[in-house]
Amino acid sequence: MPQLALYTFGVLKTPLADTSPRTREFYDIGGTVYQQIARHPGYLAHAEPAGDDRGKLFGADWGAWGEFAVPAWYDKGRTPETTALAATLSLWTGLRPAFDALYTGLHRTALNRRYDWFERTGHPNHVLWWVSDDAAPTWQDGVSALEYLRDGDPAPHAFTFHRPFTPEGAPAGKGVRRGDAALTR
Repeated sequence: MPQLALYTFGVLKTPLADTSPRTREFYDIGGTVYQQIARHPGYLAHAEPAGDDRGKLFGADWGAWGEFAVPAWYDKGRTPETTALAATLSLWTGLRPAFDALYTGLHRTALNRRYDWFERTGHPNHVLWWVSDDAAPTWQDGVSALEYLRDGDPAPHAFTFHRPFTPEGAPAGKGVRRGDAALTR
């Protein structure tokens, strides 16, 4: 059965190494959000660096998720002291579980405060696509899909919750919204 890949990307106002209360708050809430999402029905996995690479992005060993990559519009640092981004890559059983995990609970609370931490770039901040159950999406897959979405209309290989596609590549109707029972795969 196909699985849903989700890539998110945001440019932070301050580097991850910043010790200000705002950055610490982002880290604190982020850790709790990850724990909740990992327990959410429909969650399958997310990219994590191997072993001692925890906390690193560029140059970390991401295993089957591939080399860490970012969209072309990211123009901030790439060292531990200067990196100012947050990115995730995850796998889900379907649209509804992924949507519910992101738009309810503590993650919804964090989204309501996103502009406390993230710049308004005018670029898309998430993209979805279907993968076969034996394939692992890579960071580069996510970047390519997000960059496509920035420049073009949603398509089966790069879409959003509001303009989704089925695993077979057909438009999936009105999209996923809160309280909507559609697309529960």
